[in-house]
Amino acid sequence: MNALGLCLVGAAFASLLGTGLARRYALHRQLLDMPGEARRNHQVITPRGGGIAMAVVMLLACLGLAWTHAQWAWAMVAAGLTLVAGIGWWDDHRPLAARLRLTVHLLAAVLLAVAGIGFGWPLWLCLCALVAAVALTNIWNFIDGINGLAASQALLVALLGAWLMGGAGQLFALALLGVCAGFLPWNFPRARIFMGDVGSGALGYLLAALWAMAAADDFAHGWLMTLPLSACVLDASLTLLLRIRRGEKWWQAHSAHTYQILARRLGRHLPVTLGFFLWTLNGVIIAGVFLQDVSLRLLLIACILWHWLGGICWMHLRKLDLNRNQA
Repeated sequence: MNALGLCLVGAAFASLLGTGLARRYALHRQLLDMPGEARRNHQVITPRGGGIAMAVVMLLACLGLAWTHAQWAWAMVAAGLTLVAGIGWWDDHRPLAARLRLTVHLLAAVLLAVAGIGFGWPLWLCLCALVAAVALTNIWNFIDGINGLAASQALLVALLGAWLMGGAGQLFALALLGVCAGFLPWNFPRARIFMGDVGSGALGYLLAALWAMAAADDFAHGWLMTLPLSACVLDASLTLLLRIRRGEKWWQAHSAHTYQILARRLGRHLPVTLGFFLWTLNGVIIAGVFLQDVSLRLLLIACILWHWLGGICWMHLRKLDLNRNQA
């Protein structure tokens, strides 16, 4: 087995084993999500915090890349990951103020921008990575509400990243793919543990780093990476805008995302997670098609149309739910 295979299998096995240990710890410490709480869409008391295993494995992966490639920038990525996962782990034990969490996320985002300088990214990409880190860290926290959704979506984005890049970036993407694959058996189709804020925040931060690495590798690759990110980004962003428009306290926990509404309507998580998976898998396939010799202009048009179609689907699903409520 070559280095790429070892990276993928090793990360998956470590995540699988580590999540089992995290579950034992959560049960011992009574870190439990109760049905009926804000953002909760499950019917059974379930331990949380399983994402600590993914975060630890990825931290070791970043430190390993810093050592083997003699690049201090990887250590900055590891430091940012530590901040995001650390505040999430704390929040899983004792809920924290949103302002404190956001402050830590901003600090971690700055570290990713600093890492970009070390990697030699252009200044505009460093700034975009900063914004992406804050946005995706919180978006992945928002969409971690039903079985398998956050991990399966991250897995597909990582799959495309591994396909697009080579070298250290490809190893990073494969490790991320592996930790998601190792966590999923514990969380899907039946959740024996949730990843918690420690896992969802860490995944969002790592995906922001992966997107920036792909964009640095090739400007077109950055656009292609937005295709599998679209489902989660659109649902979280459009739901947030809708709540702001309604004058709701948008910063408070809620269960008004489209995926949550669908899960309640169907009475099951499985079809919703699979539906999102198929949409995102199509995004990965389309990105593969555009890896051929296609003009950048055509690529940009295709990406815009893909996101526009996603927005139309989101609006249609919301209208269906509204019509059912009025019937």
